[in-house]
Amino acid sequence: MKKRVLTGIRPTGNLHLGHYFGTVQNWVNLQDEYDMYIEIADVQALTDNFDNPEKIRKNVNELTLDLLSVGLEPSKVTIFIQSMIPEIAELTIYYSNLVTMARLYRNPTVKTEIAQKKAIFGNNGESVTYGFVGYPVSQAADITCFKGECIPVGDDQLPLIEQTREIVRKFNSIYNFNMTEPNALTGKNSRIKGLDGNEKMGKSLGNAIYLVDDENTINKKIMSALTDTKKIKANDPANPEVCMVYYYHKLVNKDNLGTVCKECKSGSRGCVNCKKELINKMNEFLNPFREKRKYYENNMNEVYKIFQSGTNKAKNEASENIKEIKHAMKIDYYE
Repeated sequence: MKKRVLTGIRPTGNLHLGHYFGTVQNWVNLQDEYDMYIEIADVQALTDNFDNPEKIRKNVNELTLDLLSVGLEPSKVTIFIQSMIPEIAELTIYYSNLVTMARLYRNPTVKTEIAQKKAIFGNNGESVTYGFVGYPVSQAADITCFKGECIPVGDDQLPLIEQTREIVRKFNSIYNFNMTEPNALTGKNSRIKGLDGNEKMGKSLGNAIYLVDDENTINKKIMSALTDTKKIKANDPANPEVCMVYYYHKLVNKDNLGTVCKECKSGSRGCVNCKKELINKMNEFLNPFREKRKYYENNMNEVYKIFQSGTNKAKNEASENIKEIKHAMKIDYYE
């Protein structure tokens, strides 16, 4: 039998190249090898957007269209909506008794994100909610509610998986249960830089290329991308390693990369021409995604059926698993 992969993504906006090359491309590759469950983590998204639920609702559709456009097949993966599975919330409550607040605050991932919030809001973290600090507990419930065995993560998420393993061990010890400890499935996940050279591509930074961007948008974004600031004239030699245009050539124009690099260093390639070539290659890369997305946009009933089918399957799985857990906890009254 195939091992169970459980992964999730927050519906906070459309997918960009950072998501695709950093994570989602790997999911597409995994779908043939594993029994794959993909959670649209709308409840976790509410930890940052509790006052704007309309945004989350809209983005659930947008995100799903993006996921389907890149090649995730509903016949191979189970796509479901987190909030539609009440067993996850129930299990989160049970697990919350097994984790101290001190342990949550020591989680490196949580510490980093709280520090980021303090830097943004400048109020010593007073805006950090209980739901935000406790989301590793919810994530543990996400994973174990569906008996997830392999969890695709980047290095920055490894502390969250270790916290889940701690919760599982403690639960098994107290309730004499045999819940499986999940393992991190680390791959070639890498962070993709933004158009401005920032180490992170993101919506809030305004430096992202989105899979949904049309040709006109791609043209404007790439023409404004950061190049070698020491290159003054079109025929001046340049350093491709500090140029974001060359950086993206490495992603979508590998066949001609040697020529791009050589001409850049020699000064025989102007930045405008280099950007125009990248624009063509980027659009060639995105066109299959655009075509598939357009199909689903024109057939939203099919998308809703994918939601319903995947969520019903996940609900049945979670319902059976929670029965076993409650029996072990001796709270399966009248059953």
